[in-house]
Formats: sequence, C-alpha cells, structure tokens
Amino acid sequence: MTAVAMAANVVPAGIVAPPREERPDSPYAWYVLFVLVVVYTFNAMDRTILSILAEDIKHTFAMSDSQLGFLHGTAFGVFYALFGYPMGRLIDRWRRTKLLAIGLAMWSAMTVICGLSANMVQLVGSRIGVGIGEATASPAGFSLTSDWFTKKRRATALGLFIGGLYLGQGLALAVGGTVASRWQAAFPGEKPFGLLGWQVAFVGVGLPGLLLAVWVWTLREPRRGLSDGITRPAETNIWPRFFGDVASVIPPLTLLQAARSGRGPLLWNLTVALLATACAVLLTRLTGDAMQWWTIAVGYYAAFSSAQSMKHRDKPTFALTWGTPTFLMAMIGFGSVSMVNIIMGFWVAPLALRGMAVDKASIGLILGATTAIAGVLGVIVGGKLSDMLLKYSQRGRIWVGIGATVLPAPFILVMCHTHTPWLFFLCNAPVAFLGNCWLAAGAATIQELVLPRMRGTATTTYFLASTMIGSGLGPYLVGKISALTGDLATGVQCGLIAVPIATLALWLCARGVEAAEATKWQRAHAAGEPA
Repeated sequence: MTAVAMAANVVPAGIVAPPREERPDSPYAWYVLFVLVVVYTFNAMDRTILSILAEDIKHTFAMSDSQLGFLHGTAFGVFYALFGYPMGRLIDRWRRTKLLAIGLAMWSAMTVICGLSANMVQLVGSRIGVGIGEATASPAGFSLTSDWFTKKRRATALGLFIGGLYLGQGLALAVGGTVASRWQAAFPGEKPFGLLGWQVAFVGVGLPGLLLAVWVWTLREPRRGLSDGITRPAETNIWPRFFGDVASVIPPLTLLQAARSGRGPLLWNLTVALLATACAVLLTRLTGDAMQWWTIAVGYYAAFSSAQSMKHRDKPTFALTWGTPTFLMAMIGFGSVSMVNIIMGFWVAPLALRGMAVDKASIGLILGATTAIAGVLGVIVGGKLSDMLLKYSQRGRIWVGIGATVLPAPFILVMCHTHTPWLFFLCNAPVAFLGNCWLAAGAATIQELVLPRMRGTATTTYFLASTMIGSGLGPYLVGKISALTGDLATGVQCGLIAVPIATLALWLCARGVEAAEATKWQRAHAAGEPA
C-alpha cells in the first residue's frame, strides 16, 4: 500500500461490489437502523427508569442521596464500562447481531429482577447485571451502523441511532412515573404479589425486551468494512481471545494476563493496583462510602489493565486509541460532557419532585415528553450539523461538541434556582436539546479515528473512559454534596465543574483531529497492521 493511498484512507486491494440489498445506504440498511433505534430505546428505558423511581426506592430502603448516586451511576456504569471492553473486542470478531440479541435478553431479564429486589444488595447486584448486558449495545450498534452507512451519511445515521437513547429516557420518565403512581393509587393497601409501584414499573419495561431480542436475532450481518469498500479475512481463535480479554479486566486474573506480557508489565500492573487500593482506602476514610470508592478503584485499575493488555496483544489498535493523544482528548472531553448529561438525566426528576408541588405522574409525563422530543431532535440536528461542518473542516464535529458543552449551563443554573414549575420545565427543553447535540459528532469522530476492524473496540474504549468519568463520578458527586449540604440543587451546580474540563479537552482534540485521521493507516501499518 502506498503512503498516498493510506493518507487518503483508501485501501486499493480487496474492493468488493456487494449485492444490491446488501449495499451501504440501502433500504435494508435503513431497516436495520430502525431496529437498532428500537433496541437503544429499550436500552435507555431500562437504565434510566431509576430516575423517576428514585424517591420511592430511597424511601423503601432508607437510602441516602450518595447511595442513590452510587446505584444509578457507579454500580451500573463501572461494570457497563469494564465488560464493554471484552464485548467490544468480541464484536470486532464475531457476529454483532447475535451478540446484541444475547445482551438485550440479559439486560431485560436483569431489569425485571431489579423490580423483584427485596433489599439494596439485591438491587445493586441486578443493576450490575443490567450494566453488563447493556455493554453490548453501543459498540454493536455503532459498528453495525458504521458498516451499513457511508461516511457522508454516517453521523446522521449515528444521530438517529443515538436518538433512541433519549426517546428511551423520555419514555422511562413518563411510563415509570405513571405506572408507579397508578399502581399505588389502585392498591393503597395490600399490593398484588406484594409488589410496590416502583417494582411493577421495572418489570413492565423489562419484559418486552425479551421479545425484542428474538427480532434482533433475525438481522443480517454486514461485511466488515462494507461502507468503506474494504474486505478482510475471517477472524480465528475467537473464543480463546475473548476469554483473554475478559481476564484482562477482572482482578486478579489481570495479574496473570500482565505476567504473560513480561516482568515489566507485571510490575507496572502491581504498582497501579497498589495505587488504586491506597486511593480507595483514603477516600473511604474521608467520605465513609466504601462501595463507591472500591468499585471506582477496581474500575480504574481494570481500565489500565485492559489498555496494557491491548498494547501487547493488538498493537495497531492500541496505537490508534490509547496511543493517540487526539483519541485520548476525545475520550476525556466527551466523557466530561457526558457527566453533565448523566447528572441531569438522573437527578432532574428528584430535583423537580423536591422543589415543586407537582405530582410524580405529571412530572414524569412532562419531563419525559420534553426529554424525548428535545433530546432526539438535539442528537439528530447535532449529527446533521456535524456532517455539514465536516464539508468545511475536519474539526467541525468537535466544534459541535464544544457548543453542546457550554450552551446548556445557563439553563441548568436556572433550573437549580427556580421553584416555578413552568420555568423549570421550559428550561429542561434546551438542556435536553443543546446538551445532546454532541453525541453523534462524538461517535462519528471516534469511528473515523480508527480502522473499520477496530470500531467495536474503539467504541468500548471510548465508553470505558467516558463512563468512568460520567457515570462513575457524576451522579455520586451530586448525591454526596446533596447529602452534605441538604440541598440537591447545590450538588447539581457543583457537577458543572465538568464544563471547563470538557471544553479544554475538546479544544485540544480539535487541534489534532485532521492529522490523526489522515495518518491512521500509516500509523496502524507502522504498529504491525497488515496492508
């Protein structure tokens, strides 16, 4: 392969003309995208419904706000991120449609189990299960969409796919609030099967996903690199490599994986493990929240182990992800933006319930409608805008991310200080719209910084970092400050510390994105990628 061809991101060998029904941007591609949007809608419903039910769960199990933040963010997010790495690696090697169907069945079943939980330990365990199952959704969806749609439509298609996330969030608020309120009103005394309203809501959103998994199983698997005109030989030794990837994120198997790479990597792994342990002990003593900090310590240590394993087992992928400063800045920047999104996605309903005299069902319906409509429009408009700006500059998508970081902040501040319902709900619309314009731009940026065979791994690497920042720290930080000050609004405002961090990281990302994309084939080839 010539340097000119690699710089232009064109592979001269292996061009295949697929059948009409299997061509990118075809009607079947749009059919697959529709199914993926439905899947992502249920994905968001199952993870987000906890928000509108948080006050009921808090009362049932006598939980603090910091425990609520841990339950929604850390317990779900850390395991979602960690298992996302081996799942993403498997997605790059095995049938994405089948793995997505299996993951969907798992997280739907675990959502039902959330509703049957009798104590906090069971609820935490089932939320972890939801996180592990949902680890398949984003990498599989991003990878499938990127293969079914060409570069000129990719951000738009990804925007539609991600739009399902906010449609699901809106439906979770509306359905969860309505079901819980009506169940309690219908059965004020003894409840059928002993289930409270919040438990019925979990069961109600979880069961349909089991049927949806059968539909997903029927989808056709596209050839990898289809939209880029690239064909690659089939992967071999899939399952031994998968179990090796799993071992790279599960302590103490991480030590065995590091030892296989040599004495130096083992010593580095042990050093990071000891450092993570020391930080967990210190932060536990300072805050008293042992579950939060030991989970975070395991998560960050496992993230290091997975990167270390990738460096020794797949050098080209490491070179284009962890080894690329632009990719790292994208992870930090978009991860910090996601912190604000996740904070508002979870705490907006409790903030409304505590600050205004409006019933739960009404708050769920109003917030659900504004979140769904404005959120979906924001993702789609952001995707279209990033595609338009891409015609003028490779940095265009990053500018969309910076705008989505800064512009929602004033509206969030108003929501924290007002006790007027109409003003609170009115401000939620631009927060949902502007705050979600970055998602398609971020997804497309990540996909285009790596080779087609790396897209699932790149997605999970991206989500590993962003989830550790956004989910692992955001909801807990707000809950802890709320518990200390007795004011949830103060906690939400403190969460805006992520805005300047995200802005700086994305500005640095924009400076290097053109060179990083133009040289990705050359750098991958230099790291050992076959031509």
